[in-house]
Amino acid sequence: MKHLLLAFAFVVSTLGAYAQDDKEELVDGKWNLKGVTGINFSQTAMSNWAAGGENSLAGTAYLNGSLIRKSGNWLWSNALALEYGLTNTKSQGTQKTSDKIDFTTQLGYTTDNKWYYTVMGDLKTQFAKGYNYPREEGVSYISKFFAPAYSNLSAGIEYRPNANYSVYFSPVAGKFTFVQDDYLSGIGAFGVDPGDKFRAEFGAYLKARAQKKIMENVELISTIDFFTAYDKSFGNVDVNWDLLINMKINKFLSANINTTLKYDDDVKNVKKDGTIEGPKVQFKEVLGIGVAYNF
Repeated sequence: MKHLLLAFAFVVSTLGAYAQDDKEELVDGKWNLKGVTGINFSQTAMSNWAAGGENSLAGTAYLNGSLIRKSGNWLWSNALALEYGLTNTKSQGTQKTSDKIDFTTQLGYTTDNKWYYTVMGDLKTQFAKGYNYPREEGVSYISKFFAPAYSNLSAGIEYRPNANYSVYFSPVAGKFTFVQDDYLSGIGAFGVDPGDKFRAEFGAYLKARAQKKIMENVELISTIDFFTAYDKSFGNVDVNWDLLINMKINKFLSANINTTLKYDDDVKNVKKDGTIEGPKVQFKEVLGIGVAYNF
């Protein structure tokens, strides 16, 4: 709990300092919709290329947005992040490069328009099956839709100085892991006991979100979650941090950097030879150029 409280204080002070420069306020009785969506492409084409290599084609579709409505002392906030990417080469065929569904909804009550008594629920999963690459003959998938899926249900307090920043802390949070697949649950994937398709943990939860125009035609959207369970693993903090930097080149073209950092104390690392190690920090980065629409 001490670590989460320190993180809460640090994030509030940091976002509070940034928020002083951002004057966008929520308008009572109106929906506030913000975000970015687009498609990135990359291609490599070769003919008689002496240095070697092969043709490839890759694409990623994404959406990252928020929808907020304030009505009197009540605030209803929703955030949705979707991402799906594929790449194709002659030697490896089609592979999945990114896959994400992340939805959060929360309802808060305030008396000063900055601090809110809040209940929150979220869901994280993916669209399609995932594999270890290169795929070996007979090797099955390692993930799929709702295997895993993660959900947090909690009640706590949120600091939201304006429409673009929020920090939420809950001392009473439930984290639920779903592995709705016979094969994956049978091997005890994603921290469930072998044969089980559900795991519940009770603990403390911290979530922060920021969306800011950091310079002309450059916008940043960052969301970070922390959770620690009230059990023998207390103090081991699970982390999920998503960062999107969208750079608008002109009316139609854009470039963006999309990163995800994860650490889950219940998810063990499996080496290529099948050896199971302890949990490790997971990191993914995607740099793309394509078409985008800001809303």
